[in-house]
Amino acid sequence: MTSSVPTFKLRPGDQPPHQLTRPRLLRRLDASTEPVVVVSAPAGAGKTVLLTEWSRSLATRGACAWLSLDAYDNAPGRLWAGILRALQHVRPELPVRPHSGEWTLDAWLEEILPSLVSGLDGQGPLALILDGVESITDVDAVRSLSDFLTRLPRGFRVVLSTRNVPGGPVPTLRARGAIAELDWHDLAFTPEEAQAVLTDLLGSAPAPDTLSAVYETTEGWAAALCIMGRTLARSSDDADTAADLARGRRAVTEYLATEVLHRLTTEQREFLLRTSVLDELSAGPCRALAGDRAGVLLRELARTVQLLVPVAADPSAYRRHRALSALLCDLLGSEGGETAVSLHRTAARWYSRQGETTATVRHWVRGGDEAAAVASILHDWEQTISAGRGREVRQWLELLPLRTVAADARLCVVAAMAALSEGAPETARRWLDVVRLRGPGAEKVGEGSTVSDAAAVARAVACWLQGEVLTGDRLAETVFAGTVPLTSWRALACTARGTALLWTSRYEEAEALLGEATRDAHAAGHGLTLVRALGLRALCALLAGRHEPARMLSDEALDAAGTAGLERHFVAAAAYIGRAGLLLDEGRADEAERTLADAEAALADSSRTGSEPQMHALYHGTRARLATARRNTDAAREAREAAERAAARCESPGVLTDLLGGVGEDTVVPLVVSGPQELSLGERRVLRALCGPLTLRQIAAEFYVSHNTVKTQVRAVFRKLGAHDRSAAVARARECGML
Repeated sequence: MTSSVPTFKLRPGDQPPHQLTRPRLLRRLDASTEPVVVVSAPAGAGKTVLLTEWSRSLATRGACAWLSLDAYDNAPGRLWAGILRALQHVRPELPVRPHSGEWTLDAWLEEILPSLVSGLDGQGPLALILDGVESITDVDAVRSLSDFLTRLPRGFRVVLSTRNVPGGPVPTLRARGAIAELDWHDLAFTPEEAQAVLTDLLGSAPAPDTLSAVYETTEGWAAALCIMGRTLARSSDDADTAADLARGRRAVTEYLATEVLHRLTTEQREFLLRTSVLDELSAGPCRALAGDRAGVLLRELARTVQLLVPVAADPSAYRRHRALSALLCDLLGSEGGETAVSLHRTAARWYSRQGETTATVRHWVRGGDEAAAVASILHDWEQTISAGRGREVRQWLELLPLRTVAADARLCVVAAMAALSEGAPETARRWLDVVRLRGPGAEKVGEGSTVSDAAAVARAVACWLQGEVLTGDRLAETVFAGTVPLTSWRALACTARGTALLWTSRYEEAEALLGEATRDAHAAGHGLTLVRALGLRALCALLAGRHEPARMLSDEALDAAGTAGLERHFVAAAAYIGRAGLLLDEGRADEAERTLADAEAALADSSRTGSEPQMHALYHGTRARLATARRNTDAAREAREAAERAAARCESPGVLTDLLGGVGEDTVVPLVVSGPQELSLGERRVLRALCGPLTLRQIAAEFYVSHNTVKTQVRAVFRKLGAHDRSAAVARARECGML
């Protein structure tokens, strides 16, 4: 195992000029007490520079040994000859000598390792820095190093610097709490540190735009930061910063090609090139583009290159460092445009099969197939908007050229519906004006509607969102016959008409149309319209003085909103406001206040866009009632004035005039009284059934009602009896003489 070790490998190299000291990281190294420290980051991340600076503070106390490793050391005999030579370089008195014979596993386990550990024990604090551990891949060499790291004597520390994510004993040491780790994210320069480096290189502070551009390119990567800084420093023309930045980026890609790409296998380089069209790298799309070994290659490269950064939302997916993306883009472009086009279209087909429309549209557009992108949007938009994700649909359309969207009346309707789902009727109307100019014909958009009828329904919805409920009613009435039952278009048309009838105090007619809207929305799976229609029906029942149906409908609306994830969407506001009104009628002011806070959150988007003035007026009117109940005159007046301002923006305030007129300063909500509240006939029937063994679903079948209706009635029973479960409700009812 004896071999000569060059002296230059036993000490760190000189510090490069213009290198910022890293007090943040030096403090972490000083504070760590674990016996093993791993510094793992890609080439040029500043590992060696950091450890050089740290080692010098230790060397002044004679407590640091250094060994730079390379491919020559990739054998157990040469590795340990180097380690022992490094230790004796700083501690000549150590009673450890190189093994005189050939390195064997038996000699290592029986003689070398025991004598090394015992020789180091009791020698005082000592740190061994091994720089370039990624060079050690020989199985026996890695195993012997692992044996040593798990048996370190007290006071002895080993620091491993590597370009790879380490394996070996690291997971075991991590489980024991015996390892401290610094990774790529730790070594990346912060914006403030990057500014200090550039200031040192340029001789003056960089302009904010220049600093931002450099940091965006480098992401704090030390080598790239210094390369770009030196490129800018060599410039003789301060006015041509853009050209200097471009030259700096080219220099960074050249460094990457040399230090990273050219060190990979042909298979690894081909994988990176073929997957360079993807924004995120995960096993599925990579396999579609680069073959069956893509998953294995992705894991290998994530471990060895480390310029593949895990995505926070999905640790099994990665994104490339921007500089690596730029290099691969250049290389792919050099192969001709057809290669990139083919890869994008393959990716689009894969994402389409997975139902990931955003990525599908993006890749069809980048692959030059706008027709396929349009087809994907037209296929998926309705279901996405019905789930309250109109912003996604807007993003799909933004991936297309504006001229493409404006030239297709179907896409204009989709854009209008996306805007309406986000509470932006003005934007929707602009798109509908384009539809009118295009002269829509009999083309289909969505389920069961022509572009012409769909645009008319969209105009009706835009009218009600802007407070023009009477105009919206007329538009919906004209198109009503053209809509197909059990579709979202019919549900929207019924909702538009029912809304107008509600605000004009025609509650029975409104309930009938909104009931149809509920049926059609449920059949079409349109969550937005379902929640909206149920909430409006709850308001109808409340304003008509039918409290029990109002309670059931508001519960059903909020259940539907919760199931669809629409609790903070403006369509849920009606249900919250109806619930708050019921709570105020029952004297439960604290609960009403919490419910109104939910309503306010749901109306936040429409507040920004100025839509839904009727709903805002009703919300503020209910707030005024709450403030009056608490005898807070100032808050009541402020809420009433806000309600009147919102009502003034309505085409016809209708019932709001009477409602707001009834909110006076001397209106007092009765205080809630102790004891159970009166149960309705339906609730009493359910209460009696709760005494038996039937499940809620069986009770629903017994009474020929829906499961949801029974759940709503059970919740009402629990609330009124102050119980939290079935047995407590039955016990409380018997205690009060109800059973």
